[in-house]
Amino acid sequence: QVQLVESGGGSVQAGGSLRLSCAASGFTFSRYCINWFRQAPGLERAGVGRLDADGSTTFADSVKGRFTISKDNAKNTWYLQMNSLKPEDTAMYYCAARAHYSYLRCDDRPSSYPSWGQGTQVTVNS
Repeated sequence: QVQLVESGGGSVQAGGSLRLSCAASGFTFSRYCINWFRQAPGLERAGVGRLDADGSTTFADSVKGRFTISKDNAKNTWYLQMNSLKPEDTAMYYCAARAHYSYLRCDDRPSSYPSWGQGTQVTVNS
């Protein structure tokens, strides 16, 4: 059973940076999708950035150029580096994972991810 544990959230001033971590255990997929979602109060959960099975990354337009995703294979940990943070980035952030299949490629639908972390709060103050 896959377990994901996030860390790294906090409160920063606008323009600051944070790095979120997503540590996985029980992870046996040879090809997988890692997605970072966020959810602000009153809004739906939305994709922020995705690491596809081929190693490529995709980001929401709102964070493109400011956020990056990296991974440490030895630690089975993925990172969301967030730079130039804005107040509108304030949300609860979640990492999610699933296996990649040729018939079910990586996507940004929360419903397609069975494994989720507990979430970590990011607050950006103006």
